[in-house]
Amino acid sequence: MITRLDRHLAEWLGAWPPSAPLSVVGSARRSSPGWDGNVHPAIGIGSPAGAVLSVAPPYAGEVAARAAEGLTVLGPQVPKLVGFGERGWFTAVFRWSTAPAALADAGVWKEAADPSVPEWLRPFGGQVLVAEDPDSGAHLAGVGIKRHDAYGHELSVVTAEAARGRGLARRLVAQAARRVLDEGAVPTYMHATSNAASAAVAEAAGFTDRGWTAFGVTERPRLP
Repeated sequence: MITRLDRHLAEWLGAWPPSAPLSVVGSARRSSPGWDGNVHPAIGIGSPAGAVLSVAPPYAGEVAARAAEGLTVLGPQVPKLVGFGERGWFTAVFRWSTAPAALADAGVWKEAADPSVPEWLRPFGGQVLVAEDPDSGAHLAGVGIKRHDAYGHELSVVTAEAARGRGLARRLVAQAARRVLDEGAVPTYMHATSNAASAAVAEAAGFTDRGWTAFGVTERPRLP
């Protein structure tokens, strides 16, 4: 059965499922603006059954010829191979959920352009989910949505330092995930392998770690 996740990854990467331990595919999406208006020149997803690395078509042949090296060796070389040598290479945990945790709602949906929305949430566009202090109206936490395509929407959550430890992030993520599912897409969630706090939020919100990874060229130049 083809799932929403299958449709999302096939659309976002250019092919899914993988046909080898590491399948390299050429996709015009890697040279076109992504959800944030920036070019994401290489992105991939790995599962226990294999991985797909998506790059712009002109570079697919050269990168594919080195696929047997594996991501541990090849990955750090990919930025230079696809013309973005000033950027770095990242690896993250990739999660998704079709059954978010039944946690109480913690926020309200607002247009990203609303003056009351924090600056960091505005680039997501559309509607964002915001938790505010009921007395002062101060921003406590929020979720933005990276709308990669019609089938997959990635959730990004941030909690103000003073509001941490209240369980707001997990409730907001679960609330946002339910809306994404209602709209016909699959909610996804990524975090650094070393980010234990983000991992705990994901687990509590119903995003199980299935041993999948995300990897690709970083959005910004690497630090000297």
